[in-house]
Amino acid sequence: MTILLQAYGLTKRYGELTALDGVSLTVSDGEFVSIIGPNGAGKTTLINILTGLAPATTGRVTFKGRDIAGAGPVALARLGMARSFQLVNVFPALTVAETLAVAVCGKRGRGRRFWSALAADRAVHAEVGEIAAVFGLADRLSRPARTLPQGDKKLLDVASAFALGPELILLDEPTSGVSTADKHAIMEVLVGASRRLGVTAIVQVEHDMDIVFGYSDRIVALHQGRVLADATPDEIRADVDVVATVLGKPRA
Repeated sequence: MTILLQAYGLTKRYGELTALDGVSLTVSDGEFVSIIGPNGAGKTTLINILTGLAPATTGRVTFKGRDIAGAGPVALARLGMARSFQLVNVFPALTVAETLAVAVCGKRGRGRRFWSALAADRAVHAEVGEIAAVFGLADRLSRPARTLPQGDKKLLDVASAFALGPELILLDEPTSGVSTADKHAIMEVLVGASRRLGVTAIVQVEHDMDIVFGYSDRIVALHQGRVLADATPDEIRADVDVVATVLGKPRA
């Protein structure tokens, strides 16, 4: 496997608070990696550093061998990394088609003349239609994004990240706020979309352990800003300390 993402000794301090303390992580192509841990463990801080939204106090992050400190999400998208957010960030005034087209035009370097590119470029329309079909949104293209049910808003947010054409995608709570019945359906769409659209690795932060254990190749457990375990789902289940500390189940 080819290593895509590496983090070396990441520390993040906010005054007296240490949110991350020496976290190291490797993600290779073909992997689905879940980051778990209780509230305050440092999960979102880690994702923010990995995707350039926050600088590390100390440590280093490389993507495809390139140091990406300070690169920012736009530059990272051009390198092949994209992210979705826990809180859905759809543009409320835009339709589903227009929301996806923002990402498609951004990938094609047409952000500054987005509306003219959208109106004139059949390739943009075709790619928007393809992505919408993959995510089950093809019959909602003309619908304002703000009117979608929460599950579809989640899919649209993730679809926008996929529309950037990433090799690696980072998902922050992809099923939060979605009914239990819809969670597995959303994950099946995400996994299927990754195969069809060329995404080679997925990293997710997720609280739902059924989702974590059902889809992950590897699980990274954080506790108090440190890596408590980095192992397969079976190894995590067998580790009584991790189960007790992170999953909140008492030791036998």
